[in-house]
Amino acid sequence: MNEDIFDVLIYLFENYMDSEVDITPNTDLLQTELKAAGFNSGIILKAFEWLDTLALQEAPVFKSEQNFRIFCPEECYKLDMECRNFILFLQGMNILTSVSRELVIDRAMAIDNKHISIEELKWISLIVLLSQADEELAIAHMEHIIYQESPAFLN
Repeated sequence: MNEDIFDVLIYLFENYMDSEVDITPNTDLLQTELKAAGFNSGIILKAFEWLDTLALQEAPVFKSEQNFRIFCPEECYKLDMECRNFILFLQGMNILTSVSRELVIDRAMAIDNKHISIEELKWISLIVLLSQADEELAIAHMEHIIYQESPAFLN
C-alpha cells in the first residue's frame, strides 16, 4: 500500500476527530486498528509524532492581531504560491488567526514531502483548527472548503 502521513491523518479525522464522542482512544489500540486498516508502522508513528508535536506547540505571542506574514525561502519552496495565497485567504476570511496560521505553516513544514499540495494544506489547516479551543465556526468553514467541489475563493 502506497500511503503517507496524510492517509493516516485523514483516517483518524474521519474515525475519531470528527465524532461527537469525547473519548480519546488508547494509543496502542489505535495503532493496532491502523495496522489492521493497512497502514505500516513507520507511517503510523510519523503521524502520531506529528499530532503530538501539534498538541505540545506553544502558541506564538503577537502584540497585535494586525500583522502580516513574510514567507522564508524554505517555506516558499515547500508551499507554492497557491498554498501561500490559500493560507492568507483563510486568515483574511477569519478562519485562521495569526496563531493558527503559524501552526499551519509549522505543521506543513514538518511533513517530509518536498512540496505540500493545496489538498494536503487544507487537511493540515483543519487538523490544526481541531487542536484549538473554541474554533467550531472556523472548523465548520474549513470542512466546507475541504468537502465542496469548487474552490472556496471562487464563490
